[in-house]
Amino acid sequence: MIAALFEQLSLFRQPVAPRPESPKQRHLLLGAQIVAYTLKQGRRRRLTMTIDERGLTVGAPLRVTMAEIESFIRSHSGWVLKKLAEYAGSHTRRHLAVRDGSRVPLLGAEAAVHIVPGANRIRWQNGELWLEARADADCDALARRALQRYALDLFAKRLAVYSERMGWPPPRLGLSNARTRWGSCSANTGIRLSWRLIHLPLALIDYVVVHELAHLAEMNHGPRFWAKVESIYPDWRNARRELKAQAAQMPII
Repeated sequence: MIAALFEQLSLFRQPVAPRPESPKQRHLLLGAQIVAYTLKQGRRRRLTMTIDERGLTVGAPLRVTMAEIESFIRSHSGWVLKKLAEYAGSHTRRHLAVRDGSRVPLLGAEAAVHIVPGANRIRWQNGELWLEARADADCDALARRALQRYALDLFAKRLAVYSERMGWPPPRLGLSNARTRWGSCSANTGIRLSWRLIHLPLALIDYVVVHELAHLAEMNHGPRFWAKVESIYPDWRNARRELKAQAAQMPII
């Protein structure tokens, strides 16, 4: 009787979800080169790869096998080796660790960072960033939060200015974390801009804002689209070139 009851109860137990694994350092032979990479497994839907000056990082769902992960990397070996070589040849270290006395790029200039004891609050004062941080705080994360808030406020203002010039109400605005896709536009969800644009001069931010607003009229990059951009932002060609050049040097916080 007890055994039968135990069997019935076991039917209602929820399966234990696998726990995310801590990042692991691994190596893989790609062609004639041994490539080190960081593996992060967790609650995600698909395999991903990112490369920056810290190297290759692979994200994987929990249940994907190592054989599948390595096959995925090998299938993109050409891209991996090319990007790693590009970063190895660069003398600019893009990852910026936020410390007391650091300077973060802001609107084409720099803002000094001050870190003082506190309850993980952020504030801007006289063009400088103050982080009131606990002893165990992630100051990089606090700085990102501060920059994102600054970006959201500024982008909303610029969106309002250029929406008025185009003759329509400002669309809904959201932020993304993208490093290369600076903006996106949807008639249903509005405009999303990468908060990282806040590092760049205002003129380049304005170009991206106008670019995305023009997509509300033309969801393509045809002649009519560029004519719309040029009617509002005549110097868009130079802005596009400058954006591409500065993006290559943009810091990663």
